[in-house]
Amino acid sequence: MAKFTKKFEMYRYLQANTANIYAEAKKAADEIGIPQDLRGKFGLTGAISGCPSPLTKKIREAMEKGATEVIPLAKLVDEVRSLVKDVYGDEYDAAPVNTCEAGLWVTFDTLFSPPMQGRGDAYQARYIIPYEKHLHHHGGYGRPFPGCFKDILADRGSTAGELGFYGKRQNNLSAYIAPLVGADYSVHGIKFHPTIQLTKVDPEASAEKIKKIAERHATMLTGITSLAYDTPGYGYGVKDSDGVPVLQKRLAEIAKEFDVPYVLDNAWGVPFIGHDITKSGADVIIYSMDKASESPTSGLIIGKEQYMVPIRRALGMHGDRYGTTASYGKAAYVVFDPGKEALLGMIAALKELRDNPDELKKPVDDMYKIVVEEFDQIHPKLRKGIIISKSYNSRAVEVNYEKTWEGDELGFPIFSIEDMYAGSHLLQVGLSQMGVIPTVAYDANIMISPGLGTTDDNGQIIESKFRYAVKALVKLMEIIAKYSGYID
Repeated sequence: MAKFTKKFEMYRYLQANTANIYAEAKKAADEIGIPQDLRGKFGLTGAISGCPSPLTKKIREAMEKGATEVIPLAKLVDEVRSLVKDVYGDEYDAAPVNTCEAGLWVTFDTLFSPPMQGRGDAYQARYIIPYEKHLHHHGGYGRPFPGCFKDILADRGSTAGELGFYGKRQNNLSAYIAPLVGADYSVHGIKFHPTIQLTKVDPEASAEKIKKIAERHATMLTGITSLAYDTPGYGYGVKDSDGVPVLQKRLAEIAKEFDVPYVLDNAWGVPFIGHDITKSGADVIIYSMDKASESPTSGLIIGKEQYMVPIRRALGMHGDRYGTTASYGKAAYVVFDPGKEALLGMIAALKELRDNPDELKKPVDDMYKIVVEEFDQIHPKLRKGIIISKSYNSRAVEVNYEKTWEGDELGFPIFSIEDMYAGSHLLQVGLSQMGVIPTVAYDANIMISPGLGTTDDNGQIIESKFRYAVKALVKLMEIIAKYSGYID
């Protein structure tokens, strides 16, 4: 294969040979021996909203039992609150919603946006977000600032037009996007676009930079937000003695100094065995409970009581006007109602996380072992540039290949999020050609988790099925590396 000295030429060649790459991928699936009846019915993660994992037996049974009973929904919400307080303490509270994005929406609208009532024009408010992966979610509720980022969300939700991602922006609210020290935002992909590479982020220097930003914008600063993840590919690989990412602790300290809330987006995370807000100092954390907790589709907001009071009030959960400890009205956010069945499943999932944490950690350990074994078989040049890590927070294994770009030659192709949306992401579409439902894999980062046809009725890994999926990923990476000129 040809050797390239310019990135865009390499990606142009890959685009021209897409059909050949996919043909080799299909052939490789046969060579690996992926059973025909398994193809299209299993994948590398059950944590994608478009194709969630099947519910486990315990969750199904809890939902079926509750579905035949008469239960006031306020009672179920209080059970969620009680479970959260059992683990984090009585100074914390909770509010269930139907999705993580709904949780972000009501939280930012409640805590970050300026008031809508009163005489005079509304003042301008601003929150700070690191320039990090998935920022189109927790960074999409304000107009991007500085102006060089005005189009950073342009391709996200484009099918839905301005009511996709642009439509959720809050009134008179902007989001200061802060590049992280040590991060690499170089341009890559068939759909050429800046990528977000974070394995070399310096948390102390980044926090110092963000503090200076907070000082400059103090008169309009209303909050700080970031992801709650804990792996190198997300920029949170440097941790303290408690296992808490240093950057998240520093952001919490900055927020406290400026008397504004620090809100964590932990969509791909789990309560109780994952990020511990009692240690990080965060004020509010928001989950997509169906991604990693084995819950049905739903979201959960957990936070310090002082911030949860206005959030619960906005949701119509904070008691009736005539004086009760709880209600179930949803107020203006009735569209965020999770419903009875979702609440029942969420409660069952939270109980499992509280009472049987080792059962939910074991699949992570099993996956990690298999991923390491299979990637040890990949071409040695590729293996040298790959970082493999595991996360109990996300119940996932991360495969990051940023290091393949160290040195003078071009590394393994990095596909942008725009490639994912455009259908030009060769890793994702290539896996589909092999009968494997792909996972989140852009910006040199691949996340692998259980659930999508690779686990049994109790949520434990079925080694043979999971290994097929990982073998397919390894082989596809070798095929793409050959066409890119990275390996012979």
